[in-house]
Order: sequence, then C-alpha cells, then structure tokens
Amino acid sequence: MTGDITLIGYGLATIGPAIAVGLIFAAYINGVARQPEAGNLLRPIAILGFALAEALAIFGLVLFFLAFFTG
Repeated sequence: MTGDITLIGYGLATIGPAIAVGLIFAAYINGVARQPEAGNLLRPIAILGFALAEALAIFGLVLFFLAFFTG
C-alpha cells in the first residue's frame, strides 16, 4: 500500500467536530423552538460549544500540516 496515511487521518478527524456542531445547533434550535424567550440565554452557550468543537478541527488541521510537511 502506498500513499500518505495522514490524509486519511485528517479526513477521519473532521467527522467528530462535524457531528458535534450539528448536535450543538440541533439542540439550540430545539431549545428555542420550545421556549423562544430563552434564545438570548442559549445563544452564547451554543456559540461557545461551536467554538470548542471547531478548535478541535483546527488542531487536527495543524497536526496534519506538521506531519505532512515535516516528513
């Protein structure tokens, strides 16, 4: 087998944050649909969760570039 396994690894590493972002905003929409007045309280929590999930994806991207370009 030839090729670089880090390409596959980064592709797999993006699945977790993608699912997390979907679940975060699904829960936010569900919460606002049930109680519209709680939207202002839930929005910062959803954005914080989104930022933390995306940080994992960016961390994986950085590790991919480090592994790919350093050999």
